Amino acid sequence: FGLILHSAQLTPFFSWKISHRRHHANTGSLENDEVYIPRFKSKLRWYYQYLDNPVGRVGVLAFTLLFAWPLYLVFNISGKKYERFTCHYDPNSPLYSERERLQILISDAGVLAATYVLYRVALAKGFTWLVCIYGVPLLIVNGFIVLITLLHHTHASLPHYDSTEWDYLRGALATVDRDYGVLNKVFHNVTDTHVLHHIFSYISHYHAMEATNAIKPLLGEYYQVDDTPILKALWRDTKECIYVEKDESSQGRGVYWYKYSLTIS
Repeated sequence: FGLILHSAQLTPFFSWKISHRRHHANTGSLENDEVYIPRFKSKLRWYYQYLDNPVGRVGVLAFTLLFAWPLYLVFNISGKKYERFTCHYDPNSPLYSERERLQILISDAGVLAATYVLYRVALAKGFTWLVCIYGVPLLIVNGFIVLITLLHHTHASLPHYDSTEWDYLRGALATVDRDYGVLNKVFHNVTDTHVLHHIFSYISHYHAMEATNAIKPLLGEYYQVDDTPILKALWRDTKECIYVEKDESSQGRGVYWYKYSLTIS
């Protein structure tokens, strides 16, 4: 079912399953996480300082929500940096071990089959019909994937760690639950139980709220939740969480925090 449904959205099922598993195994690690690795201030491009305004941020957000997902799959944008070209569709990508190559080929076959079906539909119904009925909804789905995961891992209260400080539990706790209102149920509570998802990823979504309520008193202050309305939170956190640096309390330790300005000195 996973192969069929993901292929129908042009997403390589096993490929993403493998990289997502590695993300879970290394969440919050500046060296080894697979996705949403924050930049250091010294690594910011020169043009970032010119995006530190409302128009620039709107442009960045629009581009991110529309194109970040396919760019991640094809070019590993925002993913871990490897010494050579990295792509979710490439069975020889450094994302995968030798024993995983066949699964990547199966994923590619599923995407190619879905592409052929879409081609036949376009011939029968027309390209415009396909864009309206399939293309636009796909962009919306992809946008929500990016929005949800971006906000789970981007918040001023979330630390990141280098190899001297990182461990699995610290990394798993470096995520935040969000409140999407009625959409929490629509998304099977992936939005407001993400902390649990990183600690016990094998717990099914229909037990996620029960389990989250059970771990909250155990985690205490280490449980992160933000009830800020999503659009407001998106605007605030993409403005304030541009790069990571050590603050005064973290000097001498491998703990990094998000900082607030795009201005590059």
